[in-house]
Amino acid sequence: MSLGLLGKKVGMTRVFDKDAGIMIPVTVVDVKGNEFLQVKTTETDGYSAVQVGFDDQKENRLNAPTKGHFKKHNGTAKKLVQEFRFEDDSALPNTEEAHPGATLFEVGQVVDLIGTSKAKGFQGVVKRYNFAGQPDSHGHMMHRRPGGIGAGTWPGRVWKNKKMPGRHGQYRRTVQNLKVVQVREEDGVVLISGAVPGHKGSYVVVRPGVKANKK
Repeated sequence: MSLGLLGKKVGMTRVFDKDAGIMIPVTVVDVKGNEFLQVKTTETDGYSAVQVGFDDQKENRLNAPTKGHFKKHNGTAKKLVQEFRFEDDSALPNTEEAHPGATLFEVGQVVDLIGTSKAKGFQGVVKRYNFAGQPDSHGHMMHRRPGGIGAGTWPGRVWKNKKMPGRHGQYRRTVQNLKVVQVREEDGVVLISGAVPGHKGSYVVVRPGVKANKK
């Protein structure tokens, strides 16, 4: 993995490509305030990583161990802390300088986004698992119900992991191969084309595309 950004999903807008004469729908991701907190090396921690904090937090809302961690590494209190791992210590970024922020990515770069999908509440099997449902003609009363869920005599119970109604959504999802359309350093935002998981105001992780880098 390489260094990425922590951000907050602001919402959607659109930009116009004058050369191609098309409109591009984009998601605005606010990445202001990314800050290096801690560097982990193979010698001290057993692996190479850099810890990044995002979104300022009031210190009185933190417990004592968390306050001590931020003070030890001369960082300000943050709501979100994330590690980015590296293959070895030589690949670690220079944390003596400020985090590059939005300028970490460039226009046209392929990125992956990690976020938490929207919560849907308690849902049936048709919406939760895309079941086809039962016949919808006159006399049928099983339109959107799951149907049979197991044998009556043996084993006399419902098998574990049976697909049934329940809480749906709020899953951690990674969407790969999205495109950076604009980088607005003065506003501290990145405009990304593609489906970004989560609701407005939710946290996302933006990292260089894994598959694109392998190619």
